[in-house]
Amino acid sequence: EPGNYGVGFPTFLGKVEDPEARKTKLAAELANGRLAMMAIIGMFFQDGLTGSAWGDWSLYTASPLRAGREPRIARNFFGGDSTSYASFDPAKELGVQDPIGFWDPLGLSADKDEATFKRRRAVEIKHGRIAMYATIGYIVPEYYKFPGYLSPSLGLKFSDVPNGLAALSKLPVLGGA
Repeated sequence: EPGNYGVGFPTFLGKVEDPEARKTKLAAELANGRLAMMAIIGMFFQDGLTGSAWGDWSLYTASPLRAGREPRIARNFFGGDSTSYASFDPAKELGVQDPIGFWDPLGLSADKDEATFKRRRAVEIKHGRIAMYATIGYIVPEYYKFPGYLSPSLGLKFSDVPNGLAALSKLPVLGGA
């Protein structure tokens, strides 16, 4: 089962033994992970364009989002329906959620290979977990900074480090010793 490491991730407080409860929790984790992946990419994008993850878009007048182009939808980008009659159906797997249902715009699961699908699903869960942590890591410094020094030898306090991608310019190259 993709994403089930048998240790009760992320709290490691124990496994969810009930299969229905585990299915529900994994579906929620997939949905939240997908949202977090979109959120952190959006934060990086906005920070890169406006200088802040909470930036004012009115300051960025060259935004491609203002170009007035028609939206494009990548459905069946690489062709039509598959003619395979394999018993494995990705559209019936965990993660198919309303209102879109099964969504595979690039046709990556058209071959209906179960092993490949499950590997990709495990990778999606892993990336979703990382994105959830990254999103929280991006939001928390907006409201809280650790007291004290990040680098005592350089006199750099946590409060001196800006939020977002600008923090990379303030971090010591060799660490915070």
